[in-house]
Amino acid sequence: MSFRSRLLERAASGCPRVVLCEGGDPRVQAAAEQLRSKRVVDPIVLGGRGLDPTQDPRLGRIAQFLRERRPERVRDGVHALDIAADPLLFGAALVAMGEAEGCVAGAACPTGDVVRAALWAIGTGPGVSLVSSSFYMVLPDDTVLSFTDCAVVPEPTPGQLAEIALAAARDRTKLVGDSPRVAFLSYSTKGSAGGPHVARVQEAAGHFHQLAPNIASDGEVQADAALNPEVGERKAPGSPLAGRANVLVFPDLDAGNIAYKLVQRLAGAVAIGPILQGLARPMADLSRGATPDDIVEVAAMVALQSSGASS
Repeated sequence: MSFRSRLLERAASGCPRVVLCEGGDPRVQAAAEQLRSKRVVDPIVLGGRGLDPTQDPRLGRIAQFLRERRPERVRDGVHALDIAADPLLFGAALVAMGEAEGCVAGAACPTGDVVRAALWAIGTGPGVSLVSSSFYMVLPDDTVLSFTDCAVVPEPTPGQLAEIALAAARDRTKLVGDSPRVAFLSYSTKGSAGGPHVARVQEAAGHFHQLAPNIASDGEVQADAALNPEVGERKAPGSPLAGRANVLVFPDLDAGNIAYKLVQRLAGAVAIGPILQGLARPMADLSRGATPDDIVEVAAMVALQSSGASS
């Protein structure tokens, strides 16, 4: 069974409730039908032929919840109701309040809007300082690689880069079901080049090792040394990755976003995501070019994030 088929099967085992915030979009409508017919998740569709937040009896409770979360952003009770009726905030609040296990948005709105709604209603998890993302790149041979961060943090500091890597490694176990092997990518391998950009990646790799000494990791390494055992042995002998990294940590958003799109378009990989990581409860972004199948698979990922399944 392929990874993508197994993904849907694993998600379906818990029958979680997942909010789809953009029910007026035909792609979201088609995805909701697939999710129902395949019984992957129980979709809660906002807008279109689905639920209208302005008519929902929970609107007042959600308005009060959002007002308590960010009182400085709400003028009065009427303003709170207007804010709560926004599908992104309404959907995120359903997750935060336990009315749904996860939320998916972004087919028609920018990543920044999705992240802001998630931070307002849900917030980050314990000990987490930022939200980031991973794409799960399914190659034609069914290899699955985690690419992080490709959607959220433009220029992470070394500490942020280590935190992004740790979030991706933890989600890797839940969503793919294998052990993470983390490579901090650079144009240099183990000091083959120098400069502030290389030093930043080296510092991030060192910080990650302190945070997660039991997770196989290395850096700084070039992509070929991270992925090819023969090249890895030549460029980084003795590396704990042995050229078999499965979590690729990009030094900045430019590198990560460009890389995932090139691998998707030129290598024929399926890009599932971006899956937001670091939130207290799951909410996922979508590429605005997402197909119905993409939305179905992201919803399945969100379901697995909520359950913590790894089998």
